Amino acid sequence: MGKKGVTAGLIVQARTRNSGENLAGSSEDAVRVGFTVTKKVGNAVIRNRVRRRLKAAAAEVLPNHALNGQDMVIIGRMATIKRPFAALKKDLEKAIRKLNADRNKDGGKTVS
Repeated sequence: MGKKGVTAGLIVQARTRNSGENLAGSSEDAVRVGFTVTKKVGNAVIRNRVRRRLKAAAAEVLPNHALNGQDMVIIGRMATIKRPFAALKKDLEKAIRKLNADRNKDGGKTVS
């Protein structure tokens, strides 16, 4: 069963993958991510813009924060389109911490 982290700019659903659940050619410790935006958010142009913003935020946040072996779905919300990008990244970090899926157990600060 997965867990859900809700923030103002996005929703993250995550679950830890079992060892036998890997797709052919994928690494067992890789983080797999999917993105979704419903029609409630807007027309196709708006939904694609939201999806691109989510992908860009995930590309910057997940390598430093997400635990290996996780399956995540990042869901866009109505506020995602107008949310400043820095705030969107903070929302993603906050949601990952809520899910106990943050590799940095010290509150999101990178460990040297």
